[in-house]
Amino acid sequence: MLSKRIDILSPSITIAVSTLAQELKAAGKDVISFSAGEPDFDTPQVIKESAIKAINDGFTKYTAVDGIVELKQAVATKLKRDNNLEYALDQIIVNNGAKHSLFNLFAATIDHEDEVIIPAPYWVTYPELVKYHGGVVVEIETQDEDGFKITPEQLKNAITPKTRMLILTTPSNPTGSVYSADELSALGKVLEGTDIMVASDEMYEKLVYDGKFTSAAAVSEDMYKRTVTINGLSKSVAMTGWRFGYMAAHDKELIKATKKLQSQSTSNINSITQHAAITGLDGSADEDIEMMRVEFHKRRTEAAKLFNEIDNLSVLSPEGAFYLFVNIKKISNDSLKFCQDLLEDKGVAVVPGVGFGSEGYFRFSFATDIESIREGIKRIADFVK
Repeated sequence: MLSKRIDILSPSITIAVSTLAQELKAAGKDVISFSAGEPDFDTPQVIKESAIKAINDGFTKYTAVDGIVELKQAVATKLKRDNNLEYALDQIIVNNGAKHSLFNLFAATIDHEDEVIIPAPYWVTYPELVKYHGGVVVEIETQDEDGFKITPEQLKNAITPKTRMLILTTPSNPTGSVYSADELSALGKVLEGTDIMVASDEMYEKLVYDGKFTSAAAVSEDMYKRTVTINGLSKSVAMTGWRFGYMAAHDKELIKATKKLQSQSTSNINSITQHAAITGLDGSADEDIEMMRVEFHKRRTEAAKLFNEIDNLSVLSPEGAFYLFVNIKKISNDSLKFCQDLLEDKGVAVVPGVGFGSEGYFRFSFATDIESIREGIKRIADFVK
């Protein structure tokens, strides 16, 4: 017999679509998948060599639950260098990817019926984990014309006495929108005088094409104190399978609480990954990061242009990440059926917008080669016609 809590969870729609595409490929169908949120580049060689050295040096035992000192120092140095944020080592914990960071954060802070504000479209995992921990999801709808970003007025209107947390994602999965420093400051002003936390997911920080990235915690002292910064190396240096994420917070008791939880669940993250992550954080892979960013930028520009040439489809050119959130409202308000028919008829896998909380869209990942992108969009154009 299963618990009521586990029945609340829905399977990840992005993983489900990727898995189906792989199964169809294995069965011999000509499928091009744009569903995965994973860079198509390999992990940089300099990071691999760090891992190999760790293995050869015998660094294969348990470590401190919250990460080795050298790694936490590398995180602190990175946050100071890149984001102008000061954190001591006891304000940082390393986790098994950002999902794990979020799980621990919600477990440590959300009580039954606490409200969590989530702008939509959102990453599929946010509402599921909030519900799993007994929280109530409060969605704020955003639109193309808003750049898929919430306004201070929307935030103010969503706050109630039960509001516990606001989740921000910049750059966004699935829209690629990036909040400017002024926009983050304006949202922070709304929160002043409240006890509302901010969970700022900044996993796509290194993949920004227009403007400049600003960390939410960096815009004011008040935002610094209320913000939990979540980041990692999955997207910036193509380390998805290595499972490395981290969380940094002004509140040392919060970090201590998540460490306690981690000590009774996963314990430390993979010891080899920890050494590799130091290299991913310390600047050694910066040339690789920039190479990937430049290539993603080229793909973004061409893919957005091609989509906007298709009658009845439209898409905003994303400022960051590696997704296009394509508007199909002139054709269909059933994104799940649209995507199922597209996969069956044309062998193209994309993710329905309904999974991200926004009907009438699909998410298209351009984290694949340019020829596949061109062929995939051509098939989508044929399908739409």
